[in-house]
Amino acid sequence: MATAKEYGDHADDQSGSTFALTEEDHTLGNSLRYILNKDPRVSFVGYTIPHPSEERVHLRLQTTGLSARSVLKDALKDLMAVSEHVRVTFEKAVEEQKALQGVREMSVGVSGKSGITHQTASTAADAT
Repeated sequence: MATAKEYGDHADDQSGSTFALTEEDHTLGNSLRYILNKDPRVSFVGYTIPHPSEERVHLRLQTTGLSARSVLKDALKDLMAVSEHVRVTFEKAVEEQKALQGVREMSVGVSGKSGITHQTASTAADAT
C-alpha cells in the first residue's frame, strides 16, 4: 500500500511542501500533476521520480496561500471521482458492445494451443 511523507517547514509557511509518495510511479504522479494544475489555488506543481528503479514520486506543491496538504487531499478526491467516472463509463460501454455484437467466448486447448470461438446472439439462438 502506498504511503506519503510530507517535507517542508510547517511552522512558517504551509503553502509549499514536497510530498514523497512511495510505491507509486508516473501514473499517479502525472495524474495528480494534471488535476492540481487545473486548480486555481495552485501556483506551482511538479513531480519527479528520483531514480527509475525506485517506486517513489516526489510531488512539489506550492499554493496561493492555503495549506498544501489540504489542496493535495482535495486533488486526490477529485482524481478518485474522475477514475470512478471512467470506470463506470467503460463498464457501460463494454455492456453495450456485448449487447450489440453478442457474447464471445475464449477456449484454451489442452495441448497449449489456444483458439478463440465466437458466439453471437443470433448463432446461439440458431443452435437451440
